Amino acid sequence: MSEILSRRVFLKRVGLLPCAGLATAAAFGGKDALGQAAPADAGSATSNPTGESPIIDAHVHVWTHDPQFPFAPETKNPPARDATAEQLIALMKASGVYRTVIIQVIHYRWDNRYAASVLKRYPQYFRGVARVNPQDPAAPDHLSRLVEEDGFHGVRISPSGEASGDWINGPLMPPLWARCRDLKVPMTVLAPVTRMPDVMRLADQFPDLTIVIDHMADCPLNKPDELEKLLALQRFPNLFVKISHTWSLSAQAYPYLDSQRQVRRLYDAYGPKRLIAGTDWPLVEPYCTYTQAIDIARFRIDFLSTEDKRWICGLTAARVWPLLDGAS
Repeated sequence: MSEILSRRVFLKRVGLLPCAGLATAAAFGGKDALGQAAPADAGSATSNPTGESPIIDAHVHVWTHDPQFPFAPETKNPPARDATAEQLIALMKASGVYRTVIIQVIHYRWDNRYAASVLKRYPQYFRGVARVNPQDPAAPDHLSRLVEEDGFHGVRISPSGEASGDWINGPLMPPLWARCRDLKVPMTVLAPVTRMPDVMRLADQFPDLTIVIDHMADCPLNKPDELEKLLALQRFPNLFVKISHTWSLSAQAYPYLDSQRQVRRLYDAYGPKRLIAGTDWPLVEPYCTYTQAIDIARFRIDFLSTEDKRWICGLTAARVWPLLDGAS
């Protein structure tokens, strides 16, 4: 259990709104789910303010209630409904999304078989990021198998900010990070902003490794000084930041303008070529629909130019994961 980072969203996972993400702005008569006016072209599979560049959702989860893919014993309160690849593909098509990156959901812990089956069935839609037990000395070898045999493209670790997450500073981390480097796949880190100095120490050891920080390090908006810990990582040219979780950090309604101020600080530090948009579907659904989540970066952040959107909504992710190979 010490590997898990507690988040407000995960505490709500059992109460996901049933099929909320299936609704688009059009279903609300030109307004979004909160009754706000939506852009005229929001939610259209053909509307794309990024020009010819594809829209890539770099952060989703999938799972299914299937005895072939049982949840981990530690998952005492599994989600009430499925979030399958097929459901996600339907949402992608309705929202004009070209590719997505599946992040192994914590409900399965280190059993990546369902995500692997999805990657095998739908390689034209998905790339995958696996999980391995970071406290297992064999984790690097497990990662090699997941990459070389199951088609994953990277691994995610999630140390908590408490003492239970101090393994990030332990002797098992450098071998795992070195294996990512050798496999040429990114290391994705879900951790609170207080862990960013620990990430910095590892990044210093592996300057050639691509690193992705999830969800703006979930930096609380009421602690703006803490964001400096994430901004300090800007000096690593191979480090990228997902600007997801605008919705979970916010105290406001859609489109979460208070969170967008934090996005602006990251934009000023990292630039659009190192920022990545992602929905965190289906965990986003209690807050807004899938299309609305896509539209935050696509339409709702006013300071982004069309060129910025090309990178944040797709091309940056394509630098990190091989998402444009064989594009039709």
